[in-house]
Amino acid sequence: MSISFPSVVTSSFPQLQQARAPELPEFARQRVERFHQDRVQASWSGRHILRGLRPAPGALMLQSNDYLALGRHPEIVDAQRAALASAGNGNMMSGLFLQQDDDPMHQVEHELAVALGSEETILCQSGYVANVGLVQCLAGERTPVYIDMLAHASLWEGIKAAGAQAVPVYHNDPEYLERQILRHGPGVILVDSIYSTNGSVCPLADFAAIAQRRSCVFVVDESHSIGTHGVHGEGLVASLGLTDRVHFVTASLAKAYCVRAGLISCSTRFKPYFAFESMPAIFSSTLLPQEIAAVDASHRVIRREGWRRARLQYVTRRVREALLGLGYPIGEGTEQIIALEVGSEAAVMRVRDAFEAESVFGAIFCAPATAKNRALLRLTLHAGLDDAGVNQLIDACARLRDKVDLADWSATRRERRNAGRPALVDVA
Repeated sequence: MSISFPSVVTSSFPQLQQARAPELPEFARQRVERFHQDRVQASWSGRHILRGLRPAPGALMLQSNDYLALGRHPEIVDAQRAALASAGNGNMMSGLFLQQDDDPMHQVEHELAVALGSEETILCQSGYVANVGLVQCLAGERTPVYIDMLAHASLWEGIKAAGAQAVPVYHNDPEYLERQILRHGPGVILVDSIYSTNGSVCPLADFAAIAQRRSCVFVVDESHSIGTHGVHGEGLVASLGLTDRVHFVTASLAKAYCVRAGLISCSTRFKPYFAFESMPAIFSSTLLPQEIAAVDASHRVIRREGWRRARLQYVTRRVREALLGLGYPIGEGTEQIIALEVGSEAAVMRVRDAFEAESVFGAIFCAPATAKNRALLRLTLHAGLDDAGVNQLIDACARLRDKVDLADWSATRRERRNAGRPALVDVA
């Protein structure tokens, strides 16, 4: 039976008068005012930190996480269009109710599991949802959760959601991790395979050995390595042969896959447990048909078009070598994420403005995304950068080298302090 709707004339509806928002109670108002006074006025001189110049045609846009330049790939766009045309917006309900094995989402989950070398995968609404829900399902009130100081904020939020004990670990320091476990006991270890602020790589094999030796659960967020690393984009855990020692891999697919979705690799037995215990999974609507179709299409493209990974690696190597040669303090990272760690928020705004004047647009990261006084300008490289774009970036960095006070950057000062001794991230 078809339903017809009468035509609607919008002018027939009365126009509501815009009202002034009600005043907040004092305790809430103070929090809002503190932001405007302490940050916008005091730290940012009255200008919002994320609002810079408007990019002109030909500007280098190095803000997106679309590492493989898939945002306009016709195969992926066509798959989403076809799914929307045939299924509309699908089932507006929790994924908990999708119990049929032949449901498109479960079929895609199976394909991803095969590619990652895991028993099963779970698709979530985002990487944030995946991390918060997973940690909440694993840790209890008395569970120590060992988390790298630079791990993604969603992993820290998962600890809060679980009401568990956060035990911070110096960045990429296996020995410190083991000392903490000996002190606090077995628990959950949380790391990123590639860290989103500086492009550094976790020593996964060392961490996996400690997790196994000390009876800990090992969780690796592969948001910045799935799709970009490995022969077919399987990520670092699989390509290093660690799938039998990593209990869970999580990822945001809004990076290399260029799709708004998250992923968890897990055991077959864990999957139904997660569906019934993860609060974000239970109380959020499932992915839309066009999102599932996009994950599937992106997965095929990523496995087939290996030249995209090769191009990204080439661009990363060229840019990093050039910037290191120019004296930029980027030695803590090696991958496609380049952190220009300046220090204060006011200083990073000045550096951002200088780069934007050279038509290079990165993204400012500051608290709470970074530690206080470790604000940075992040340049995210991608496979769509041609040689002219790479040269444009390097030339701009060369021209700016003596104009952005490199010697005063917090990363430069840390490099001087650590000269001649084993590298240890300054967490102060």
